Amino acid sequence: MKYLTLAMIFLSSHSIAQPPSKVAAGLSSRYKSFFPIGVAVSPRALQTDEAELIRGQFNSITAENAMKMGPIHPTEKSYYWNGADSIVAFAEKNRMKIRGHTLCWHNQTPVWFFKDSAGNEVTREVLIARLREHIFTVVGRYKEKIYAWDVVNEAISDKPDEYLRPSLWLKICGEEYISKAFQFAHEADPDALLFYNDYNETNPVKREKIFRLIKELKEKGVPVHGLGLQAHYNIYSPSKAQLDSALRLYSTLPVTLQITELDISVYPSDTSSWRKSGDTSTLFTPEREQLQLEKYRDFFELFRKYAANISGVTFWNISDRRSWLDNFPVRGRKNYPLLFDKDLAPKKAYAEVINFNDGNKLKGK
Repeated sequence: MKYLTLAMIFLSSHSIAQPPSKVAAGLSSRYKSFFPIGVAVSPRALQTDEAELIRGQFNSITAENAMKMGPIHPTEKSYYWNGADSIVAFAEKNRMKIRGHTLCWHNQTPVWFFKDSAGNEVTREVLIARLREHIFTVVGRYKEKIYAWDVVNEAISDKPDEYLRPSLWLKICGEEYISKAFQFAHEADPDALLFYNDYNETNPVKREKIFRLIKELKEKGVPVHGLGLQAHYNIYSPSKAQLDSALRLYSTLPVTLQITELDISVYPSDTSSWRKSGDTSTLFTPEREQLQLEKYRDFFELFRKYAANISGVTFWNISDRRSWLDNFPVRGRKNYPLLFDKDLAPKKAYAEVINFNDGNKLKGK
């Protein structure tokens, strides 16, 4: 098969600089019997040579930022549709699935949502009404085009002794804002799949809280259909066993799972230890390359193992040319978290992702 031939070539070096058109359509084609393979994009990327790579490798698209509250609804009476519209148009033209991201989040929410004309905090009734108007407008615009939405993003606290994040949404509305957001999204588009989306989802303490939230929402009859595992991992964490445990637990929930924001940083998540270690190198060293390769191999093995419960895997950004992890959380530090290098050529990890024995693959995903 052409995928195996390509994989053998990739193993001979870090990557081979070649035009994206020369790269076999390995990801989406290779996984067509398992789940769609998506990518988060910006409107600008669709105007560059990255567009050809996207068309060849992926069959699903997520707007990285263009559909978030801040960019799309910066003031109460103003919506900016150009960026989101261009992403939807690109996906439709290329017959790709579209995920919407995200309708309610503590971050990138414009201040006006929480303030009245005098600058005072609004009441619960006002904020719920604004949330409803926002969701009905955005979801309604893309009804029958966007098949799935990240409705509520990152509502769970990272603190071990705290359940929900103490955001202004929680402070003003209480826990009800979560169920209301799902209710409004379902009313706006009854056919869309609605997801709760979060990170650190393999951490044992947070994992239990995420599980609890989905279970409670389902028991209350809230129209939540999916759980999004952001999967912002690194070459040291989580372990394969830890991810396996999380997927095993989440698979017992009566919802579909999606890997929504996958990348594998080549640095530890603990920035203080990174600084203390004296490791100021920002090079993609052979050692980091090998560790990243092993993580991608192991994690995709698990995604295939749980394919009956996973309905999509989405990478967060296209290539190492530009990633949200560049300069974050350490300023001046370049990261290399994806399967394609800055020249859009496949890295060694790519071969590990597409080169597997699919004798037990699932049909009809």
